[in-house]
Amino acid sequence: MGKAADISEFDRRQIVMARRLGTSITETARLVRCSRSDFVSIHAKWINDGDTSRRRQGISRPRVIKEKRRRRLSRLVKQNRRQTVAQLTAQYNAGPSLSVSDHTVQRTLLDMGLCSRRLIRVPLLSKRHRQLCLEWAREHRDWTMNEWKSCLVG
Repeated sequence: MGKAADISEFDRRQIVMARRLGTSITETARLVRCSRSDFVSIHAKWINDGDTSRRRQGISRPRVIKEKRRRRLSRLVKQNRRQTVAQLTAQYNAGPSLSVSDHTVQRTLLDMGLCSRRLIRVPLLSKRHRQLCLEWAREHRDWTMNEWKSCLVG
């Protein structure tokens, strides 16, 4: 037998319907495979609230940077993509909104899908390298799998 929190939404509806049809508490609890106390608490919740859902509200602290402020932060990032989080925070706090920490800005940026990347410069292939690659590919285009394997092993 599970706890009231473990009972599925379907079973919760079954409890309510069975009780409305006049089935006894014991019979319905046995049918749904839950304890009588779970049955009574779910049924009482339905009578009092008109709902059997198990949603908990107000668990966490409300977010400091709400949607409108997120858009503002996004605009600040797009103005200069090379800014650090500390620079962004200073620029954000200079505005009319509440002061926030670097950590809050960093977490909000990650939630928005904006994460840092390092710019890596790679040399482009020279004309000579491109010719050599093309030449090698043309030489080896008709090779069979056995030739490739022997090349890799030997």
